[in-house]
Amino acid sequence: MADHDIIMEFTGVSKAFGENVIYDDMDLAIRRGEVLTVLGRSGTGKSVMLRMMLGLLPADGGSIAFDGQDIVDLDEVGLLPIRRAIGMVFQNSALFDSLTVLENIAYPLIERGIEDEQVIAERVAEVLQMVGLPGIEDMLPADLSGGMRKRVALARAVAESPSLMLYDEPTTGLDPPNVRRICDLILALRSSLALSSVVVTHDLPSAYRVSDRLALIADHRVALIDDVQPFRDSAVPQVQSFLHAMDVDPTGEVR
Repeated sequence: MADHDIIMEFTGVSKAFGENVIYDDMDLAIRRGEVLTVLGRSGTGKSVMLRMMLGLLPADGGSIAFDGQDIVDLDEVGLLPIRRAIGMVFQNSALFDSLTVLENIAYPLIERGIEDEQVIAERVAEVLQMVGLPGIEDMLPADLSGGMRKRVALARAVAESPSLMLYDEPTTGLDPPNVRRICDLILALRSSLALSSVVVTHDLPSAYRVSDRLALIADHRVALIDDVQPFRDSAVPQVQSFLHAMDVDPTGEVR
């Protein structure tokens, strides 16, 4: 695959915290426009991977390239344009409780130096429309349901027009209707905004629904990355062990 088809690539990446090895010679390539879901048992480094993509944690060895640029040795100033090009939806939504929905979504725009209140208001209205929550600019996070907070967090993440979106457990704690709504939004935003997406989740039915490819982290590296059906059919021992631990039947439903 040509380099221009890859938006982010880990090559020979190692990462450890003291004697706790997270990654050892780990390779991973994320294709432009795809939804890649990263699976793995707790403690295998899925959230560490997301933080490394944002430059919040450095690699101990190897390279991490975004749009062909190695970000491992960039300082905070050099990382700014990288972080602006990468949106992040945190597991707990990470909204500011004391700010309105408008102020929450406007925050990264103001940080980027946009000062025109009309421009900001129009962008906030636009992204709220994208996530199906028009007209709630004056509400506070405390007034929102869990599903609404997640969608506001998603609106804030797309406000800066990123090219890569990272989702950390996007459906955790949501009821089935909101799980479906978030899955639909991941796919709709990928389509309408040409977003590349990385999803970290334990929700296998949702992973099967939204993903172009699945990657399993095991034994300090990517044990398998493949399209959804070949992944589900794989005889790779780590994959079979993981799916068995999740107690998944062949349809992808968790029993």
